[in-house]
Amino acid sequence: MRLSLMPRERRFYDLFKQQGKLVSDSLTELSKSLLEGRSRHPRLRELEHACDEVTSQIYELVNRTFVAPIESEDILLLASRLDDIVDLAEEATDKLELYRIKQVTAAARAVGECLAAAGQQIERALEHLEGFHGLHEQRAEVNRLEEEVDRITRDALGQLFADNGMSASELIKWKDLYDLLENTMDACDQVANVLQTVAIKNA
Repeated sequence: MRLSLMPRERRFYDLFKQQGKLVSDSLTELSKSLLEGRSRHPRLRELEHACDEVTSQIYELVNRTFVAPIESEDILLLASRLDDIVDLAEEATDKLELYRIKQVTAAARAVGECLAAAGQQIERALEHLEGFHGLHEQRAEVNRLEEEVDRITRDALGQLFADNGMSASELIKWKDLYDLLENTMDACDQVANVLQTVAIKNA
């Protein structure tokens, strides 16, 4: 069986573009859920399944390709980290539904907007992965957004535990949601760091 290297090299970039779009769409849907105060879990579940499929295709392509355009371990790590973002976004909307959240805090809405912005930066970076153009700027912006989310979350948690009028069950729900949203942003930052590493290796 002959290996056709160039088409498969091209397909890596195409698949990562698909993952980037799915990440951006997922984080946008999550942000809308937080802004509207209602779960969009069915749509997030669709996006999560689609991302799983693309991730699986990337894994299979790595196993079938003799010479990949990027180191195989970096391809696998990047695909896995991107999939993590969509998984976390899906979990967050599931929790909004499970916890029957009706009134979303201003802090959670602000975090959602940061996540949607980070998703756009990641999508843009993956659209230019082949030439590694602009990755430094996009990584810097995702890092800035991650620091902003850290600040928002820290302040929100402080206010959460200072609010004596909140029931224990509500406190537990919001502590879990804030942690989950922060973990989603951390996953975005991890992707940005992987992209930066890939760019340095292939400079």
